[in-house]
Amino acid sequence: MNTTTPPPPRTIRRWRQYLADERAEAAVYRELAGRRDGEEREILLALAEAEGRHEAHWLELLGDQVGKPLRGDLRTRMLAVLARRFGSVFVLALAQRAEARSPYEDDDDATSAMAADEAIHEEVVRGLAARGRNRLSGTFRAAVFGANDGLVSNLSLVLGVTAAGIPAGAVLATGIAGLLAGALSMGAGEYVSVRSQRELLEASIPNPDADRALPHLDVDANELELVYRARGMTAAEAADHAADMLASLHARGEQPAPPAAEHAAHEAIGTGIGAALSSFCFFASGAVIPVIPYLFGLTGVPAMIVALVLVGIALLGTGSIVGLLSGTSPLGRALRQLAIGFGAAGITYLLGLLFGAAGV
Repeated sequence: MNTTTPPPPRTIRRWRQYLADERAEAAVYRELAGRRDGEEREILLALAEAEGRHEAHWLELLGDQVGKPLRGDLRTRMLAVLARRFGSVFVLALAQRAEARSPYEDDDDATSAMAADEAIHEEVVRGLAARGRNRLSGTFRAAVFGANDGLVSNLSLVLGVTAAGIPAGAVLATGIAGLLAGALSMGAGEYVSVRSQRELLEASIPNPDADRALPHLDVDANELELVYRARGMTAAEAADHAADMLASLHARGEQPAPPAAEHAAHEAIGTGIGAALSSFCFFASGAVIPVIPYLFGLTGVPAMIVALVLVGIALLGTGSIVGLLSGTSPLGRALRQLAIGFGAAGITYLLGLLFGAAGV
């Protein structure tokens, strides 16, 4: 009589944990799907269905040893909570990292198809997260990077002048001046940038007044072909496109189509004043943090320590956000941001000490 040796308890526990994790991951995708519609919803539900197939594999191996259901790992359970509450690109970025940590590649009890599924799931979630990142407004990105600029530049300025030995009142005045100067510079630069973009756009978009000439073109000569050839079409493509345009024009009763391209492009760029105000506020929101201890009357080393702690927390926050948006480790990006910010501040502090010692 053939008997099958039951798997050891350690193996049973591993299979049961895999089963719990698959159920938890499927729940994450269903929660995310519940906050979306259309194609994204269908993709997320398909991912949940795939996790269900993996769940069936572990159920089959466990047989009557399934036992009491376990809880998924802490990360996956936290993802489910976040997906239920927010369903944002940040959750997708975390889900992408979770898929990348799949152990199936090195586990003989998982099928090669399951390992391949997990690798492809990572790419699917990466694609969905990329859609979300692209939908994030430029204003949000500008907020993160503008605040970070304010944090690092004003912390460096405040520490530098403190190290040089100037009085606390002068340090506070310098910090406020640095905040205003930096914020105004950022705002002015953004205004010039946006205005320049709009002016270049206006120079490149076809003149809507030219449409009035279209009904009167000589169809045989068809100067419209030259317009399209000047824009990069071949002679044959230009001829076909010009003929289609004239035919469409006559079908509309010789009424040119409204020039919507310029309006849409201007909407995408935004206004110079709006961009300038945003940049001013973003920079100022970061630059004010190093000044806070001096505003409350602290001086010397205690003020510097409090400023470093406050700025360090803010740098860790902005670094984590950058990590999530880029699909990389939030902790790694947070520590990198902290190291860069404190490195710049440390160099400025040492220069302040040198200038102070030299009596400059």
